[in-house]
Amino acid sequence: MCYYKIFMDFLLSLCKLDYNMSDISLLNKIQEYNEEHCYQYQKRLDTLEEDKKILGFTDEDIEKLRVEDFEFKYIETKEEKQEATDFIKRYEWLGTVGSYPTHWFSMRYKGILGGVIIMGMPNAFSTLLGEQTKEIERLIARGASASWTPKNLGSHFLMMCIKWMVENTPYRLFTAYSDPTAKERGKIYQGLNFYYLGQKSGTTTRCINPYNKDKIVTDRAFRARSFYKRYAKDLGIVWQKNWSDDQKMHWENIPDDIEKQLRDYSKKMYNEAVKIDFPSKRKWAFVLGKDKRETRQLRKDFESRNKIYPYPND
Repeated sequence: MCYYKIFMDFLLSLCKLDYNMSDISLLNKIQEYNEEHCYQYQKRLDTLEEDKKILGFTDEDIEKLRVEDFEFKYIETKEEKQEATDFIKRYEWLGTVGSYPTHWFSMRYKGILGGVIIMGMPNAFSTLLGEQTKEIERLIARGASASWTPKNLGSHFLMMCIKWMVENTPYRLFTAYSDPTAKERGKIYQGLNFYYLGQKSGTTTRCINPYNKDKIVTDRAFRARSFYKRYAKDLGIVWQKNWSDDQKMHWENIPDDIEKQLRDYSKKMYNEAVKIDFPSKRKWAFVLGKDKRETRQLRKDFESRNKIYPYPND
């Protein structure tokens, strides 16, 4: 379709310009936001007219679209992941793919990308299903649909992703968050009968990144490998390759006196960082087995271990 390349080139240019928003500017925009609907939906409204113009769609064309018109696909190639990343930057309110993406999915209409969902490792593994949880849990990290897609595409798409994961991977527990800051109410999760685990998730205090004033981080960032490398540079310590790998620190390889300097400096940097108060997030979970028997067993175990709350009214 000739419109498709034009659309993707246009989308990419927007991602590099208007939608390359810093954490601070995004926070300011959210704080000034006064619509009743969530900020994610506002992104659909803001991009609709541009999308119609680029794709040559009319309102009548859009009204005729049905979920069945879209093709579901698991994303594997580097090129497709880059395309999905550009899509998330335009349509998802946070505009990033998350910290630890592992599984990528798309929905397309006649080759045009209309939806992206990304699952990944949780920032911190839970024990919602006991000690085995880390082996079977994935976070629904990001998800967005284009402005012109059917309103029910998101819920249909998400369930297809979950079923694909259950059929093709060991994962059986799928967790997600909704952010009251952006007026997210978790309607998709409610519609799919997710468990609601209450509004008590996530740190209520975040910090301005001392090394990038446009970025907001949690307290965990101050104990991350990348930050420790920065601390070493600040302290005039020459970093050794065996002190860390791509995933974590190897404290056993670091001399005790240097370890103390790094840890003390980490505490100092956190204590001196500018703090921002955030409301806790709402947490959701969905459990699915490969067959009815496994599903029953997993859900029974989940319900016995966790407090399940009624869905919020707002």
